Amino acid sequence: MSDPLDRVNAAESFDAVDIIRTKRDHRDLSDDQIEWVVDAYTRGVVAEEQMSALAMAILLNGMTHRETARWTAAMTASGERLDFSTLRAPGGGVRPTADKHSTGGVGDKITLPLAPLVAVFGVAVPQLSGRGLGHTGGTLDKLESIPGWRAALSNDEMMAQLEGVGAVVCAAGAGLAPADRKLYALRDVTGTVESIPLIASSIMSKKIAEGTGSLVLDVKVGSGAFMKDERQARELAETMVALGLDAGVKTVALLTNMSTPLGLTVGNALEVEESIEVLAGGGPEDVVELTVRLAEEMLACAGVHDADPEQALRDGRAMDVWRRMIAAQGGDPDAALPTAQESEVVYAPADGVLVELDAFKVGVAAWRLGAGRARKEDSVQAAAGVRLHAKPGAFVRAGEPLMTLLTDSSDRFGRAKQVLEGAAVIAPAGARPAQRLVIDRVA
Repeated sequence: MSDPLDRVNAAESFDAVDIIRTKRDHRDLSDDQIEWVVDAYTRGVVAEEQMSALAMAILLNGMTHRETARWTAAMTASGERLDFSTLRAPGGGVRPTADKHSTGGVGDKITLPLAPLVAVFGVAVPQLSGRGLGHTGGTLDKLESIPGWRAALSNDEMMAQLEGVGAVVCAAGAGLAPADRKLYALRDVTGTVESIPLIASSIMSKKIAEGTGSLVLDVKVGSGAFMKDERQARELAETMVALGLDAGVKTVALLTNMSTPLGLTVGNALEVEESIEVLAGGGPEDVVELTVRLAEEMLACAGVHDADPEQALRDGRAMDVWRRMIAAQGGDPDAALPTAQESEVVYAPADGVLVELDAFKVGVAAWRLGAGRARKEDSVQAAAGVRLHAKPGAFVRAGEPLMTLLTDSSDRFGRAKQVLEGAAVIAPAGARPAQRLVIDRVA
């Protein structure tokens, strides 16, 4: 008697092994091969070990732009695609949409003030975000430190909030790019995460399926970023911009510095607190600078050229939208944020100029304190993290606080302090060379 699976496979258009061999042997995949293998993997016809082999072949041998674009389109087509064309502008007509995606960093709370800031100017911001893993924080984890706030919204709820408030930050539904959800988990455990075509198609398939009219990419570079090397970061940015334009989404990218944590806080509730300071017209200079620059790019992509985002932070308009945005998702914008039960201060060992503060080490310390997770199913501590008291360029004296470690579990301090050894470099004299926050623009 024949195996039922053999009969199913016999009815398929291609054979997975032949496709693996094609890429293994440095040959290009056809459009039909790509569309079939993505669809068949999503349906379970292509086995996990077969897709693992193909992903490794892609990592080693790369993809042409045509292959990457077709792979992205196939992953986008694996699920639903949202449509915001019915959103109406306050004065009539179709309301433009703009989104921002960051490749992840330490202290990167920019989405929180950015979404309401852009919405001030009549541009709808459908921000579908994720949770943190490892040393990089997740936007949803940060917002969930606000009492009552919920990440899960139906498509109808999201549309209603965009109509009424102008901005929404929520979890992506299971129907968006299910092929990517399945492949992302596989890449994570098979050593194929670093493939630029697979990174680019993973990010862009979700963003294209999201239905936004324009997209600004914040591609981080430095020790605290996924991309440590500027050349690779630029290649990723150029690939994603091209994919967006191919799909009809106005797309630009900024390469931004992630050698030092953004702002003075790393951790969920801590970063919400700092974001509220920015929305109140204050906050650290680097967080304000990047928020305003990204807002300008998003507004320009959406066709709004006469806006002053910096003024909207100072005069309270962005704060008004933030409060409505949080309340619309069940959160209490006036509620006290969680505070850590335990704290420990790390002091400067010598007088001098703080010339380096390693973002990766600070991010890992916050993770070990409870602010992050090692596995997707892990829980996080809302109040855990690191509060910085000095940034590179500041003069510090021996015995002054450099940072405060915060957690609900005092047994976490030891491993956090261990990773922080060498994170802060203090020079006896002299100024630290200025580092640009925004390295370049890719369009």
